Amino acid sequence: KALVIGSETFSRILDWDDRTTCVLFGDGAGAVVLEAQDVAADGPGILASRLHADGQHKDMLYVDGGPSTTGTVGKLRMKGREVFRHAVVNLASVLREVLEESGTKAADIDWVVPHQANARILDATARKLDLPAEKVVVTVDRHANTSAASVPLALDTAMRDGRIKPGDLVMFEAMGGGFTWGASLARM
Repeated sequence: KALVIGSETFSRILDWDDRTTCVLFGDGAGAVVLEAQDVAADGPGILASRLHADGQHKDMLYVDGGPSTTGTVGKLRMKGREVFRHAVVNLASVLREVLEESGTKAADIDWVVPHQANARILDATARKLDLPAEKVVVTVDRHANTSAASVPLALDTAMRDGRIKPGDLVMFEAMGGGFTWGASLARM
């Protein structure tokens, strides 16, 4: 068994004078317990995953300073338009990779549980894959962008309210600073 935790305290690193970023992010934590099991071929489990990183874009979303460089807590810095463009292109691409690897069509997905960056990125990514907006779990309006915590928080919300059920095909996706991005397809 593995306990996978995503936790963020953005309130410590936000520049409260930068209204282009401070209004987007929130503090949060979420966790998922994963357990290896022998299951039937059509049973629950992770069907495919992809992860990418491209450090050449490190100046578009990062924290300046920090204990390793200045001995102080750094502040979040983001070039919003560029991050939006890269997020939509990269997330749509990695979702296609996972679908191809698993032999699944976008229409077969019951739910997408995405990183809750912002509603515009969620909508644009879904449109690129012809996924109906009703299949995308959205919690950014309640939790803000909690970065590493956003996917487990959205999963918890959709499981508690009964949207995600055993046997559902669920696509997870996320993007982060630096840039990093990835996706996983799982049968619940």
